[in-house]
Amino acid sequence: MVYTLVTIAVTAALVAVDQLIKFWATANLAPVGSMPLIPGVVELRYYLNDGAAFSSFSGRQTFLILFTGAALLVVAWYLLFKRPAAKLEYAAWLLVLAGGIGNLIDRVMNQQVVDYINLLFIRFAIFNFADILVCTGIGLLVLNLILEEVSARRQKNKEQDGEI
Repeated sequence: MVYTLVTIAVTAALVAVDQLIKFWATANLAPVGSMPLIPGVVELRYYLNDGAAFSSFSGRQTFLILFTGAALLVVAWYLLFKRPAAKLEYAAWLLVLAGGIGNLIDRVMNQQVVDYINLLFIRFAIFNFADILVCTGIGLLVLNLILEEVSARRQKNKEQDGEI
């Protein structure tokens, strides 16, 4: 029961932060377009994205909503009912879920996602907090897979060397 409550509470808190930042961006950035955050490095720029990453699937909101919704249902089911044993994997899926929900809310409510972080030192897509959550979660999943593989190889080597 505690696990389920923590999962729901953390997800809800991260989604709330995402939605509050997007509300702030809409209220404060939309009228001015952009403002420097770290001059020459990062600016806050109001941008409405009707696609996915790098505006892929632009204008295909029904597909994006259905696909994202289905994927998030699978992630939520996995978190709540399968319960990943590794804490790193749990944290990773939690970030993916919260970020996905944050952007899905935008798609359902507005048919587009509010983006606002623009890196000036490289040519890159404008993104938002929910995108950071999803990408960090995916990065942690990759790290978890690597750590599990390293651990399995060490265990196998120990067994082959007769240490166990």
